[in-house]
Amino acid sequence: MAELAPPRPPKGADQFTTACDYCVVGCAYRVWRWPVKAGGAPDDTVPWANPAQHNLISWRGEAHHVLVLPDPEAHAVNPGGNHSMRGGTLAQKCHNPTNRTRERLGTPLLRVAGQLVPVSWDAAIEIMARVSQHVLKHHGEHAWGIKAYSYQYFENTYAITKLAFDAVGTPAFAPHDKCANTNDAAGLDDAGLEAFAPSYEDWGACEVLFCSGTDPFETKSTLFTQWIMHGARPDKTLIFATPHRTMGVAWGERAGGLWLPVLPGTDTLLHNAIARIIVERGWQDQAFIDRWIAQRWEVDQGLGRGTRNTPWQWRTTWGTFQSDWADYRAFVLGRDEHRLADAARLTGVPAEKMLRAAQLLAAPRADGSRPKASFMLEKGNYWSNNYLNSASFAALGLICGAGNRAGQVIGRGGGHQRGMVSAPGHPGWLSPEKYSGRRKKPLNLDRWLIDGKLRFAWVFGTTWIGAMAASKELERAIARHTVDQREQVGDTDPAAAAAALIARIEAGGLMLVDSDIYPVAPLNTRYADLVLPAATWGEADFTRCNGERRLRLYQAFADAPGEAKPDWWAVQAFARRMGWGERFAWTSASAVFEEAARHSRGGAYDYHELVQEARRQGTTGHALLARMGSDGIQTPVRRAHGRLFGTPRLHDPDNALADANAWRNKLIQAFNTHSGKAVLLKSPWNFPGWSEFYEAAKPRPEKNELWITNGRVNENWQSGFDDLRKPYTAARGLPQMLFMNPEDAAARGIASGDRVRVVNDTVYVLTGMPVGVESTDQHFKALLAAGHIKVTQGDFEAVAILDPGMRQGVAKAGFNHPAGPANAVCHAVPDPLTNNYRYKLGRGRVERLGVSEFVEDLQGVSLKARGLI
Repeated sequence: MAELAPPRPPKGADQFTTACDYCVVGCAYRVWRWPVKAGGAPDDTVPWANPAQHNLISWRGEAHHVLVLPDPEAHAVNPGGNHSMRGGTLAQKCHNPTNRTRERLGTPLLRVAGQLVPVSWDAAIEIMARVSQHVLKHHGEHAWGIKAYSYQYFENTYAITKLAFDAVGTPAFAPHDKCANTNDAAGLDDAGLEAFAPSYEDWGACEVLFCSGTDPFETKSTLFTQWIMHGARPDKTLIFATPHRTMGVAWGERAGGLWLPVLPGTDTLLHNAIARIIVERGWQDQAFIDRWIAQRWEVDQGLGRGTRNTPWQWRTTWGTFQSDWADYRAFVLGRDEHRLADAARLTGVPAEKMLRAAQLLAAPRADGSRPKASFMLEKGNYWSNNYLNSASFAALGLICGAGNRAGQVIGRGGGHQRGMVSAPGHPGWLSPEKYSGRRKKPLNLDRWLIDGKLRFAWVFGTTWIGAMAASKELERAIARHTVDQREQVGDTDPAAAAAALIARIEAGGLMLVDSDIYPVAPLNTRYADLVLPAATWGEADFTRCNGERRLRLYQAFADAPGEAKPDWWAVQAFARRMGWGERFAWTSASAVFEEAARHSRGGAYDYHELVQEARRQGTTGHALLARMGSDGIQTPVRRAHGRLFGTPRLHDPDNALADANAWRNKLIQAFNTHSGKAVLLKSPWNFPGWSEFYEAAKPRPEKNELWITNGRVNENWQSGFDDLRKPYTAARGLPQMLFMNPEDAAARGIASGDRVRVVNDTVYVLTGMPVGVESTDQHFKALLAAGHIKVTQGDFEAVAILDPGMRQGVAKAGFNHPAGPANAVCHAVPDPLTNNYRYKLGRGRVERLGVSEFVEDLQGVSLKARGLI
């Protein structure tokens, strides 16, 4: 039965500007809200809406209608009303007791005798404080840790990091997608490139776009349909390096582009082979190199003669990777594995395709002009061979003249939005881990927990178990330290509950607290001792940036369910009970935003000048940002001639402005290095820190294994926490999917729609805290010989989808699916250069279990190949 058209708002309905809660693009939205009992003539100026863009919400205890539509007044991001299917269902994420969003958490819950029961906020905070005081007194700050999102708004992330770093002073902290407090694409950082330097207009203005490890249509749809397919150069040529021919890849091929079906982890060789062709033929942008690439002495300047303790310092000045143009040229020309025949054999990409890619990216035209090429990478690149892949990609872009010019940029496409403003003072020096040379290394929170060193953990808004490598091993450890312990809470009385948890801690266990908006299996449904209800998008005023650093206010327009509160409020309540109230004396969300501003200075998301301007005008930071609407302003925010200016792209010398804050933000006009020039880095394929692990992690033919990689699926966001409950998306069904090449499937007797199990009986897990002294100490063979590698197993189930666009030898699962975490078959052995996991390098044997219900269910999930155009 067709759904009825939603009601239209009356004239005078309340209006709010916001942005999408989901992917990095951050499309502009407008909300109309009016009481259910309101009358009046409909406002004919409001755009047409479909049923998924309407909902019933509560506001100040009364029922209201809301429409959530792309903002018709927006001039940035998605002008004209473009949106993804995720953003098109935003209204349905709002809490509505008549559908499955009624599952929202609305009161603190304490696990008593194995069951979660409601308690007051006061009781929950009292229990946490009593246990935390005991842990800090008897076990120290190392035993008290936080696992938290890095994207869910500046107000929350600043409060959380201030609690961790300033109040507690713990090194036991990790963001949602990493095992330690590290950077994502360290090769970009070391080259001097801010990962989100480009603007969306740059992706639209390039003539050639090289996408490594991502299909922007599947993962950031409006960036693709608004800017890449169109923009200033709608005739651009697209190059994709990914093992799966998804929809954006297929569209790019049809438009004259290239698909490079690279084997997981071998992107470094692909980049270097293409670079070799360019250098051999003299196609590099020599004028750009001469002006913007640092000489060796310029890389070293300012570092002194002592120990280079910070990772970017020793990586860029260590001869294995350090380079300048002459040295880099000799490197790409002098290694056999960069020859086309060798690179083709190792990467699985035909030699003629690599040659064509080099021509498209760099070959001068007859008139001497060069193609305007841009370079976008994402997780398929840096989460397989973290440092070498991102460093080699940066180098390839730089020799093509990209990095700081309109339409010629290098950066990440992005996953989630950019919501982290960190408090200062992360005590990394307290970490017992060390890189080679005894250099400081951030603490691996997963391993700290597994090894029984963590006594109190507060998790904020993340599926810690499924999101991490070797998921099953991590889950077993969490169970061992919580529900499997003898000491369990038997009473809701705060003193008695705290005493039981302290007894568990003294027996070697852990107290686990989880703040979230929904029950999250299994983290808070099975293991958490306390579950705290969080307010989310639309229920409190929040701020953050999108993938072009555009800062907006996400305005509140609905009541949070029950007693749900913003995470910054929960942090403040806990800090006050701990005796730290003077440092957490905020009176509003805007007060948090304003305090955090001074710690944004000098970074890519610097909005200090906006807050200063608000104070000049006698208003709040949130109020001034609200006046900017859904267009917001691009950071770093600058002030000149009595007004504020945004920054379209970073590193651009044309950003010159008579500007009071240019002196403290080098990113605006130069690369993020001592010299202001970019650093070319070598990326040797045979570096043992990579090659030893790669040989151990590859699929084993004798066990009939495939590479098992993972990636986002357009119609599902993250773990599906909303999609499982929004009526429109939930009606389709959201099973874990495994895309397989038809030949690989046929060899295993598997058909589309079959339910399958993926098993890896040799999942490697790093154990202990090995200290790096010699350069080889943290390479895989040395770790194995020293007993620091544990062998375990992992598996997950999925629905097979046969897809000829999946390269042979590789299968791809959905990213972070709650019912079948693909990370279970990935190895928890971090890159020894960056301490990041290599999530895309799972492997496993695929076994048929039987036919799934989706073969007959024509209303459910599609079993079609992804490369439809």
